[in-house]
Amino acid sequence: MLEQPWIDYTALPRSGEGFSQLFTDYITDFPKLQSFFTSDFRKRQHFSQFAEHICKRFTIREELVKLLASQHESFGGSARSMENIQLLAEPNTVAIVTGQQVSLLGGPLYTVYKTLTAIKLSEELNATIPEFRFVPVFWLESEDHDFAEMNHIGILNPENQCLSLEYHLGGAPVEKNIGAIGEVSFDDHLLTFFERFQNGLVPTEFRPQLLEMLQKSYAPGISFSKAFTSWLNSLFPEAGLVFISSNDKNAKQLLKHIFIKEINEFPAVTQRIIAQSAKLEDEYHAQIKPRALNLFCFHKGGRYLLEPREHDFSLKGTRQYFTKDELLRFAEETPEFFSPNVALRPICQDTLLPTLAYIAGPSEIAYFAQLKAVYEYFNLEMPIIYPRASATILEQRHLSIMDKYNQPVETFFNETEKVAQAVLTSLSEVNVDDLFAESSRKVYDMANELKFGLEMIDPTLLGTLEHTQIKIEEILLTLKNKAMESQRKRHEIALRQVYRVSNAVFPEGTFQERFLNIAYFMNKYGLDFPKRLSNELLIDQFKHQLIVLT
Repeated sequence: MLEQPWIDYTALPRSGEGFSQLFTDYITDFPKLQSFFTSDFRKRQHFSQFAEHICKRFTIREELVKLLASQHESFGGSARSMENIQLLAEPNTVAIVTGQQVSLLGGPLYTVYKTLTAIKLSEELNATIPEFRFVPVFWLESEDHDFAEMNHIGILNPENQCLSLEYHLGGAPVEKNIGAIGEVSFDDHLLTFFERFQNGLVPTEFRPQLLEMLQKSYAPGISFSKAFTSWLNSLFPEAGLVFISSNDKNAKQLLKHIFIKEINEFPAVTQRIIAQSAKLEDEYHAQIKPRALNLFCFHKGGRYLLEPREHDFSLKGTRQYFTKDELLRFAEETPEFFSPNVALRPICQDTLLPTLAYIAGPSEIAYFAQLKAVYEYFNLEMPIIYPRASATILEQRHLSIMDKYNQPVETFFNETEKVAQAVLTSLSEVNVDDLFAESSRKVYDMANELKFGLEMIDPTLLGTLEHTQIKIEEILLTLKNKAMESQRKRHEIALRQVYRVSNAVFPEGTFQERFLNIAYFMNKYGLDFPKRLSNELLIDQFKHQLIVLT
């Protein structure tokens, strides 16, 4: 029985991908980090004050609506989304923005949680601050060129083992830089992926419908961006989610002054990031690794980092060089040649959009902490950084096993072997670790006593003593391993059950939201699962939520 559906982030294991000290302080002690951000996300009165400021500042509504309407048509968006695009033409409308790479089938669950947080926060603010309108906007990070981060999903197979399924463009792992992944179209090898996906799922009554639904969005000839937007729209058809991609000629025209400023004045942005990072690193980590120049360029089908040299500029990993005058001419005449890196992406986003709040994951919150001075440099104000919802989905059978072995949910946020050992210890009358730790201590004490006497009798015997001690410890270790193996065999059924739950709660040694895809749950619980999830997920608790499915 689940007593409490929330876990404080401070009670969860630190993760290289997730809940850092900076993040937990941001959630629990905002004043400690206040100097790095604009507004406290918990204080709703800040939302109306900042909305008024954004509405006065933002001056390119006509251009934005034209851009969004054009992309809406190419993405095949919903009528509700078009209504929200038209709302953005109104002087009292602001955007609640989130964003993510255009990963296969939407990527891990955290993409869904970010999307739902943006949708639900927009709905809440529309109901409570009627003098403004709030529109959920999804920023497509379609310019990212890291194919290996976007070509796979995670599910659990019928044996409840973790299964990572990859789509291979051209039938083999992509070795080269292929440019903006959002523009890459799926080929016929997508059919091989879906065959493996189908075979990897538990057979259910929903599986055929799920595959049909997915293949309406993901098909050969469809780009990653278009498939991604189609899939998210199918998950939340009534949300009116607005999508925007900066990898667009018209968008880049509106951003070219940023590129020109960066080329003309580098390393001004980087110096500001370094200065901010130095303050952060007194106590925290710096998420962004500063670059001398914060731009990529598209060249011969790839996306390459632009690096300054003594007298000119090069594209990293190529033999292509440009003068400063050439780059400035490109920025003026063909700005679509350029692509922002992680430091400039938020600046581009909040130049194109009247962003009131950005829905951020833990790592994003960390890098926004480095960017306040960069916003000021571009005469912008950082939006309210609102933490996305975070959750683990538990099935009733998982709770039954936890109860059976008297283990709290927190035990399972750990590596599988550590979870198994915790359960074995609770089931066994004898704690093997404690038993052999005591034996090892006694051997050590005995050797020390002998050492004192032998040193007086004959010091040459000390080598034999040391060798004997090592042999005894080796024998004890072998005996310990045999005892543990016997213990495991005795509790084989229990361990099998524990492994199944551990894989579901903390797959591959990471949080479920960072591995499992929503399609896994839709296959088990029906195509209306996203709506059910939306009803369950709360966005104002700022803790890790446990959602129990019955």
